[in-house]
Amino acid sequence: MTRILRDVWLFFRRDLTIARTYRTVFVLEAIEALFGAAMFYYVARFVDTPELQRSLPQGGSYFAFSLVGFIFLDYLNAALDTFDRSLEEARDSGTLEHLLVTQTSLPVFVAGSAIYPFVATMLRIVVYVAWGAALFHFPLHSANWLSVLTVLLITLLAFSGLGILSASYLLIFKRGNPAKWFFLGISSVAGGMLFPVSILPDWLQFAARLNPVTYALEAMRAALLGGAGVAALWLPLTILLLFAAVLLPVSMSVFAWSLRRTKITGTLTHS
Repeated sequence: MTRILRDVWLFFRRDLTIARTYRTVFVLEAIEALFGAAMFYYVARFVDTPELQRSLPQGGSYFAFSLVGFIFLDYLNAALDTFDRSLEEARDSGTLEHLLVTQTSLPVFVAGSAIYPFVATMLRIVVYVAWGAALFHFPLHSANWLSVLTVLLITLLAFSGLGILSASYLLIFKRGNPAKWFFLGISSVAGGMLFPVSILPDWLQFAARLNPVTYALEAMRAALLGGAGVAALWLPLTILLLFAAVLLPVSMSVFAWSLRRTKITGTLTHS
């Protein structure tokens, strides 16, 4: 276990060292977060009505509801894109083949490659929420931070399987997985990101209930905007854990098979 943690830490330190050479990017992302929060604030001022507020799960403002959905879309995009991007960078830099012939296990390689992008995404979410609270009255007074952290971690487990499957597609076909963008598009409509699922047609509400994004957003809004405790979130968290229990083993098996196939065919480093 000590060696595994050390290997994962080395992956994180490598990515952090690379990121520190591009410090301007951090500043630009903070400014981008400000404009993103401002956009949703002024859109909310335009569309907020008493009828809309009554339809929102927490009965709050549309700004708070939509900002949580927007930053969660960023989190979902990171989960789906992180593994692809790590593979492409390692392949393009010529380190992928050398890394995979070492004693580094497959789970360590996958986890180590993903830890920095997820940490960076969580920091970006913090910046979004900080801008919203400081300038646009985003309600933080009732947030249950233990529940927020629990939801983020369990959501990470549920979404990572999808990202690993996407990386498997990249290994075999040498190009991005189109299903990833289809899933993001479906989730933006039938996931409750920018409007409540309850206003959708019945067939889209059924699709939303098959989507892990719906349960992740419900839990996050309840924890962040409604102050719900972990016990009160048992249903969406249990469903997310079930998604993770199915997707993670399947995705790791598919990734291992894809890796073996590319080694056999000699196409591991081909782009």
